[in-house]
Amino acid sequence: MPNQNGALYGLTILSPIIDDAKATPSHDLQIRSYLAKLSTREESPFALAPGTHLARLVVMDDVIYVGMPACEEHLKSKYLVFESNCDGDLDTYLTGLAASIPEHLDAIWKHCVGYPGAANRKAFVEYMKACQLETTFYFAAVNDRSVPETLRALQTQSAVADFVATHQGVDPVTLQRDFIQFAAKLQSQPTPPPGSMGPYREIKTGGHNE
Repeated sequence: MPNQNGALYGLTILSPIIDDAKATPSHDLQIRSYLAKLSTREESPFALAPGTHLARLVVMDDVIYVGMPACEEHLKSKYLVFESNCDGDLDTYLTGLAASIPEHLDAIWKHCVGYPGAANRKAFVEYMKACQLETTFYFAAVNDRSVPETLRALQTQSAVADFVATHQGVDPVTLQRDFIQFAAKLQSQPTPPPGSMGPYREIKTGGHNE
């Protein structure tokens, strides 16, 4: 089923960026500058947005196509590409974005053609849908687990790996005792916040289509 992988929704949105020769800096550079300042950890606005497994924002300058016979074609504008794997249906997710991080959405998408703002939830959802591309094939790390369930699983995986690494060669009696204590402690721990379990990645801003 397009856009869907189990309980996960694969969202791909291409929004045309305003081309205004009088804008200094240009709108695409203003988007890049804003994105470069965003955290990729717990403080990321998309970690605060409900139901977001992962999100990526890219400024796409051009995609050159050379047809047969040779005929070079270019995009008519630069685009902001937004990709997300999220829980639930599209309307609920987009409404949740507008409700939870409106100031970030407006700061980014105000540089895109026709953006109505996040305050008008209905217009915002309609705009995003109008810019949506059908996702026919995409990779999802999980397909039937919510964000909290996935975070809990990652927490358990990491904790078990650490336990195994620190208990090599331990005698069976001690191992059993420590594991019982470990399991009880792990069970009592809260679910980690979104953005805290993934690997840290630097934001790239210097090249094309980043």
